Amino acid sequence: MGMVAGIDIGNATTEVALAVREGAGMRFLASATTPTTGIKGTKDNIKGVFHSLSIALDKAGRKLEELELIRINEAAPVIGDVAMETITETIITESTMIGHNPSTPGGVGTGVGITIRIEDLGAASAGDYVVVVSRSHDFAEVAATINAARVNVTAAVMELNDGVLVNNRLDHMIPIVDEVGLIDKVPIGMKAAVEVAETGRIVEVLSNPYGIATLFELSPEETKQVVPLARALVGNRSAVVIKTPAGDVKERRIPAGSLTFHGITATAATEIVVDVDSGADEIMQAASRMREIHDITGEPGTNVGGMMEKVRVTMGQLTSQHPRDIKITDMIAVDTMTPKQVSGGLANEFSMENAVGIAVMVQADRLQMQAIAQDIAAQIRIPVEVGGVEADMAIRGALTTPGTSAPIAILDMGAGSTDASVMRADGTGVSTHLAGAGNMVTLMIQTELGLDAWDAAEDVKRHPLAKVETVFSIRHEDGSVQFFDEPLPPHLYARVVVIKPEEGLVPIGVDLPVDAIRNIRIRAKERVFVANAVRALRRVSPTDNVRDIDFVVLVGGSALDFEIPQLVTKALAEYRVVAGRANIRGTEGPRNAVATGLALSWGEQ
Repeated sequence: MGMVAGIDIGNATTEVALAVREGAGMRFLASATTPTTGIKGTKDNIKGVFHSLSIALDKAGRKLEELELIRINEAAPVIGDVAMETITETIITESTMIGHNPSTPGGVGTGVGITIRIEDLGAASAGDYVVVVSRSHDFAEVAATINAARVNVTAAVMELNDGVLVNNRLDHMIPIVDEVGLIDKVPIGMKAAVEVAETGRIVEVLSNPYGIATLFELSPEETKQVVPLARALVGNRSAVVIKTPAGDVKERRIPAGSLTFHGITATAATEIVVDVDSGADEIMQAASRMREIHDITGEPGTNVGGMMEKVRVTMGQLTSQHPRDIKITDMIAVDTMTPKQVSGGLANEFSMENAVGIAVMVQADRLQMQAIAQDIAAQIRIPVEVGGVEADMAIRGALTTPGTSAPIAILDMGAGSTDASVMRADGTGVSTHLAGAGNMVTLMIQTELGLDAWDAAEDVKRHPLAKVETVFSIRHEDGSVQFFDEPLPPHLYARVVVIKPEEGLVPIGVDLPVDAIRNIRIRAKERVFVANAVRALRRVSPTDNVRDIDFVVLVGGSALDFEIPQLVTKALAEYRVVAGRANIRGTEGPRNAVATGLALSWGEQ
């Protein structure tokens, strides 16, 4: 009698299903769910796997040595929700910035000094710290001039693409940013900082407001003003920040930027470019025109460009790959609102500005999951194999819901991704894996409400609201009133609260009516879960029409939400699709579908 553990490593949780062979079938012994450790698809997941497996074994009264095999989900290298960020236009005052990310900057490190034209270098005072500005000089001439200088040349800014050639000829290494097209706009005689990161890394000092404050000796008020500047430089390998005279640069706008979809349309391989400023609908229409997306890139020197580059660098570091080998294979964009402080306001006034929330999915090296399996096997001395495609395993698990049978479709709604899969009567099927799920909803709620803490946004997403009207009563969001025998704590009076099953009434730091907060919550769920449900089912439909699917079962952690299943069910009813929440194995509710499917598929072999 062999015992197997199916383990589903998700974006938010790691789930285990423990089962043994019993005749021609499988008998399940126990299940466990724990938070995922690290980003899904990386070796940091191993700690969470051990923890969840230990809990399941303890529940079943079994020992680790009794396990014949561990099966983990194949889709772990596909990583969602690491790139979620609101993209807005940034306004920078009292500063000049160059962060266009040339492909081959020279040198490495950070240099600070006063900007000076290279032809004036000989007239500089000995001992000065300077940043050389070269317009169109020959690389050999630039290198020779810097080597012969009596002053301390800490960095260089160049018009031509000669950064590497100059660096190779210098007596000592300095950071060099080249390919600066508007070299005439660089102010001379002003303090400047230049940073070039090593290959595969991004700038760390100039993308940090406190790093800029240290280099330029800024006051706390001045530091606040450079926050947008630092944010716009995130993801760049090189950057230049120059302090300008008061009033010289009144305003500089760093655009949201454009996205380029690389892939195959219905006819041929192509590229589609869309401005983020055009809004989420335009972005998603561009994505829908692609039959297959190979990669998505952002415009260099813009907010979205920095965001996309940061994703590649982060995932490259986690998976030991070069950032250029990281491919972004799916995206969801959602129109949202973000609070911005009014410039010149007298009482910290804020205004709501249009923004676009973006979540992307990164396809890393498929061999990464094999490496995780090998590490687990080496540590516990039990065979570990990578099972089938995650969505296919979820549909096997969903079929254990009483009253279901093939043909059937499933929607697996997790924290970072939304999966869909269809199984036909003959056992064949198709599946898809899309960016955007629970974490994207939390981000939108946090952004639109201006909440400082992620946990507070999670509470608003997960639990119903109420307004404390008196010390003995609250009014729920549906209008009903609840009375209490004992007076409520004074700090709750006249506050909007979330109703948590274990903690009771928890106030949220938002001065908005209950209806306004509720509408933001529902709108966020509709724009992510409902939109992704339709998008996913259309992809797995044989005719690209959702109406051709009759029955859908909802699985995954987000299917436990108190209103998401109802919102999705209502939306799919318009397509004449019958949808409902799963009950895996008749005991687990919508959770444990993939882990159960991994165990069942081994039993069928």
